Amino acid sequence: VQLQASGGGLVQAGGSLRLSCSTSRSAFSRYVMGWFRQAPRRGREFVAGINRSGGNIKYAESVKGRFTVSRDNSKNTVYLQMNSLKPEDTAVYYCAASRSLGPMYPPVQYDYWGQGTLVTVSS
Repeated sequence: VQLQASGGGLVQAGGSLRLSCSTSRSAFSRYVMGWFRQAPRRGREFVAGINRSGGNIKYAESVKGRFTVSRDNSKNTVYLQMNSLKPEDTAVYYCAASRSLGPMYPPVQYDYWGQGTLVTVSS
C-alpha cells in the first residue's frame, strides 16, 4: 500500500492546516489509519487514529480538542484537521495504515507508512 501525505507547510501559531493522506488501493476501507509525528531529536509520536468505519477515533492528549481526524473511504483518503496550532506541533507528520484491530497508539501496529509532510508552526 502506497500512502501519499500532503498539506504540510508553514503557519503561524493559532493557525490551521489540513493534512490529507491518500492511496490508490481500493482496499483502503479495510485499514485502520493513523497519524504520527516526529520532531527533531524525538521519537515518533502517535497523534490520532481512526478505525475502518470512522466510528472509533483516538487522539493523543496533546492534540485533543484541537485536531480532528476523519476519513472518506469513497476517496481512499484520511484527513487530519489541525486547529489552534502551537510551535510544539512542529514536526514531520506521517500517515500509516494498519491491518490489525489492536491498539491504535503503537507505531509497530502499522504496516504501511507514507513519506511524511513537514508542518512548521512559528511563534
